[in-house]
Amino acid sequence: MRDDDSVPGSATAARSRWMSVLALASRDDLERGWESLAVRPGYRRLRGPEVGLVMVRARAGGTGTRFNLGEMTVTRCSVELDDGTLGHAYAGGRDPRHAELCAVFDALLQGAETTELLQQTLVEPLARGQHARRQAAAARAAASRVEFFTMVRGED
Repeated sequence: MRDDDSVPGSATAARSRWMSVLALASRDDLERGWESLAVRPGYRRLRGPEVGLVMVRARAGGTGTRFNLGEMTVTRCSVELDDGTLGHAYAGGRDPRHAELCAVFDALLQGAETTELLQQTLVEPLARGQHARRQAAAARAAASRVEFFTMVRGED
């Protein structure tokens, strides 16, 4: 049976979530996470880090026909831990160390012995911080929101 992103408890959904959190984290946050590890595993780069472009696509109104919005710079990296676990990452921007750290953490999060610890000490705090920043931005935008309404006159 294949794991599916649409199933909330699946391994693919969990990996997709932590990869999103890691890719959106700052390099400094990832460096602090790396430095806080009691034992830093050995790894080797399989590919990259390499900088390239991807085409960003969008839909008008979220439901319309797809169109090419523009290109975005991304950096990708693949690593192999000494135990043979592979980690892959794509991160927005041109920072090779950011993509490398994301790939290493991806590999570490796949290991049964390190998953729980890294989820609690790295992924969840990063996710909470990202959520708080999104909420603060939404609150700032909501404060300047203008409500328009039409008054109906008593004449025909």
